[in-house]
Amino acid sequence: MLVAPGACTYRTWIVDSRRWDHYRPRPTDIVIATYPKCGTTWMQRIVGLLIFQSPEPRPIMQMSAWIDRRFPEAIEAMAVRIDAQDHRRFLKTHLPFDGLPIHGEVKYVHVARDGRDACMSFHNQGTAFAPEMLDRLDRAGLEDDSLGRAYPRIPADPADYFHRWLTVGAVPGHEDGTPTMSFFHFERTWWAERHRPNVLLVHYTDLKADLAGEMRRVADFLAIKVPPDHWPGLVDAAGFAAMRRDGEALMGGSASSFQGGAARFFHQGTNGRWRGVFREADLALYDAKVEAEFSPECARWVAQGRRAVQQPSVVAMEVP
Repeated sequence: MLVAPGACTYRTWIVDSRRWDHYRPRPTDIVIATYPKCGTTWMQRIVGLLIFQSPEPRPIMQMSAWIDRRFPEAIEAMAVRIDAQDHRRFLKTHLPFDGLPIHGEVKYVHVARDGRDACMSFHNQGTAFAPEMLDRLDRAGLEDDSLGRAYPRIPADPADYFHRWLTVGAVPGHEDGTPTMSFFHFERTWWAERHRPNVLLVHYTDLKADLAGEMRRVADFLAIKVPPDHWPGLVDAAGFAAMRRDGEALMGGSASSFQGGAARFFHQGTNGRWRGVFREADLALYDAKVEAEFSPECARWVAQGRRAVQQPSVVAMEVP
């Protein structure tokens, strides 16, 4: 049952929300929704481990389709491939809540991360794009009349990139976020829907602090029962060291999009690397945007995770 059609259309060099028009939901579907570099692949791996209940590395991009990605797969071919999957499907998106069709029977897992950490991580990824990847991004932008320009190259200096990310928008109506959409808008849309019974909010910091506990929380939300003796192997396989070790198998052919392959994609998996790197004026601007765009509870959650948001009854009374 469609309960909320995508109210907004989002088109960037990488994503096109119109591709979701081809999606035909199943009652058991899972959609993993994140801003870029906020733990997307990590959650895909976690959900895959819970579904298959085996630590065997499986190619994530093949098992968990990224529907809104413009290339390399035409949406018609992707739809056929997804429809042929006989396992419980888990799909990926980099869209805000208002860019997705929301179906009452589908489960949505949103993973958040402090914006400064996400930006720092994207700088590592964006400066590692292989020439073939940049060519594809250029073509996507030049062929889309809503963009009409080549992909903006990521500055070598992460401080320069952070400044641009804070001050230049790529999506109409967004004043920041280039080359994707506004981080602040993105997180605000998912926070506002946190009380829906089919939406679960997870935070990168909480995954790092208590991976086993958060995996059990995700399993409960998805109504997946895991035999007790399976848990240690699944949790170990979801750790950063194991994912980096198994990176080539997990990424499959998508590793070729990056100079350095899977090792560059699974870079460090740490928070706080922006300290001493970003300029004080830009950090002050980030804080100002957080204060202007987020409620105090949302700001604490985005920065620190669910453990920072105390007194759930108070949060429930807050107007988004």
